[in-house]
Amino acid sequence: MSRFRLTQITDTHLGARFPEFVENFHRVSQHIDDNRPDLVINSGDVAFDGPDHPDDLDFAKALHDALPVDCRYIPGNHDIGDNPTLTGVQPAQPVSEANRQNFIAVFGEDRWQFDAAGWCVIGLNSLVMNTALACEAEQREWLAEQLSAAQGKPVALFIHKPLYKDAPDDAETAATSFRYVPMPARSDLLNMLDGMNLRLVACGHVHQRRDTTFRNVRHIWAPSSSFVIRSNAKQELIGVKEVGLVEYVFQPDGFEVRHVRAAGQINIDLFSVLEPSTAV
Repeated sequence: MSRFRLTQITDTHLGARFPEFVENFHRVSQHIDDNRPDLVINSGDVAFDGPDHPDDLDFAKALHDALPVDCRYIPGNHDIGDNPTLTGVQPAQPVSEANRQNFIAVFGEDRWQFDAAGWCVIGLNSLVMNTALACEAEQREWLAEQLSAAQGKPVALFIHKPLYKDAPDDAETAATSFRYVPMPARSDLLNMLDGMNLRLVACGHVHQRRDTTFRNVRHIWAPSSSFVIRSNAKQELIGVKEVGLVEYVFQPDGFEVRHVRAAGQINIDLFSVLEPSTAV
């Protein structure tokens, strides 16, 4: 296949008790049905609260099963819990192997690789990084094998959290952080990617649309399909606060990116749905 069409959705935050987010997902589903890409990737936070409400995972999977094309998944912090950090407040829902296994039981995998249109496409579980869980070392060994097998092919990496804001040595992102892949795991991952033909890093998590390039690597932050956080006091403005999705076309000599908002999608503010004290 010399041309591969891929649609990235993210931060769907699905749960039966949040009909507003479900309605936005239906708008995205209709857009996918109308355009029929070769594959859909959900880059995490598929469910609203997998750790405390495992039924959210089943509910989210049922909605994705209705999509007209195949879908692959990587977990987000709302699916399996969040990374431990070296500084600052520890997450209220730390990632655990039990939560990871719950995710895998529903969605089948938490990391994957495939080749398409001359590209090596990799999905990583960024939430197990810095955990010292056995699965972290297993994923690292697996990634090394995939990168070795790529043999110069252009690489597209899909993760839940952004690697960094603007550059690896940003003062804001040099320390560990809940927003980005935490240190020191981030440095290790960047070292593994150094020298590879990395062209694209695609993520979600921030609920803001962003499109930047650093040293010939394009960094796409896909917007949430479910909600935004309108208040800049509650969440700093880094990109564009709007719901939507991202469409890619991969070819052996490059790739195209199209930033899309599905017809009928609404910029729902999280704090209009939740009490501020429960928002995360």
